[in-house]
Amino acid sequence: MRPLTALGAGEASALRGLLFDLDDTFLSHGALTRAAYAALWELKDAGLRLVAVTGRPCGWGEVVVRQWPIDAAVTENGAVVVEREGRGIARREACDDAERRARRVRLGRLVEEVRGVVPEARLSDDVDARRSDVTWDIGERLRLPADRVALVRERILAAGARTTQSSVHLHATFDLDDKASGAVGYLVRAFGEDAGAALVRYAFAGDSGNDAACFAAFRTTVGVANVAAHLAHIPVGPRYVTRAPMGDGFAELAAAILAARRAI
Repeated sequence: MRPLTALGAGEASALRGLLFDLDDTFLSHGALTRAAYAALWELKDAGLRLVAVTGRPCGWGEVVVRQWPIDAAVTENGAVVVEREGRGIARREACDDAERRARRVRLGRLVEEVRGVVPEARLSDDVDARRSDVTWDIGERLRLPADRVALVRERILAAGARTTQSSVHLHATFDLDDKASGAVGYLVRAFGEDAGAALVRYAFAGDSGNDAACFAAFRTTVGVANVAAHLAHIPVGPRYVTRAPMGDGFAELAAAILAARRAI
């Protein structure tokens, strides 16, 4: 990883937009800070497209797309996109309602299996707002030891589900999209972007293991400083790293992009 100061003016000024994770990237320990929110508005005012790309539920996405200056939220690690549609919002996902119900039944069985193996594991407090996955709290309100997290992960994989881990949650899903494919799919459909070109024209900012797909796919990738604690779960690390963590790191990134655009 290189310091954010190494981000060249040409690379930064060529960006059409910024994709960004929420927890511990844009948000700081779950809180929206004044510095991060002001930075988001400044990026919007500069004409950049802004898309939250998060493991948080689509129910959260429906709120932030309505209230924040962003174009869309790619939620549940890529499975469900919430976007602006006129004065309202639209929710888009790859499977139909019948298939979604079938997958929810399988996830319910998986939850019961995990409960039998790791009874102390608790579902996250946002699970009722989800459609495509279930999540266990491993670091938000509870701290689940690493060996117990590993046992939950084993049960998820044994059930034929996919799993990712963020700084706060362990996810299980039967959907195929990840953050990168979900984000690129949105950019292609909403803005007519070429899928390959989008990987160069948009930057991604994140901090943890469920951001790995985006760190590997996009050219301009930035980790906020706290990404250092999660590099063991990120096969391809971010290209740049901020000095500050979390929301302050996001504000640092925004300032760097805006300064580069002014310099050209």
